[in-house]
Amino acid sequence: MLAAVSSIFAGDDASTEVRVRRATRDDLDAIVMLENAAFDADRVSRRQWRHHLESLSAGVLLAISERHVVGAMLLLFRRGSKVARLYSIAVAKGQRGRGIGARLLMAAERAARRRGANALRLEVRCDNAGAQRLYERLGYQRCGSRRAYYEDGADALRYCKSLC
Repeated sequence: MLAAVSSIFAGDDASTEVRVRRATRDDLDAIVMLENAAFDADRVSRRQWRHHLESLSAGVLLAISERHVVGAMLLLFRRGSKVARLYSIAVAKGQRGRGIGARLLMAAERAARRRGANALRLEVRCDNAGAQRLYERLGYQRCGSRRAYYEDGADALRYCKSLC
């Protein structure tokens, strides 16, 4: 199972801390609320989140600020593969621009390394320039694309990063 991640980071406002930790079943309602608020489509369902919270092939990490879930990330692992997949990352709309996405992504990389992965792969909407800048700033490189990947027909860009 994914080892617990419990790092504390100072936020942009020094009085506000953001802690990244592994999610539990008790977090399910907050995760679903965040998912529904963060995305208009292509959402992970409540049933899927519940499954991932209990799965040995998934890791769910949360960003917590002032006892509220302000970010969530879903990392998937495939048996026999050295490549982990970042399936979803969401940050609450009022919390964007504080570095929470980057903190979740760095925690995902640490979790993937602990699970033996030597690379992390993800897809991002071709029209999500902010997320693309984040991934590129953190060392991810475009490694392909997928046409009509999203429910609304939008294309996805694939990004990869070596964790070695």
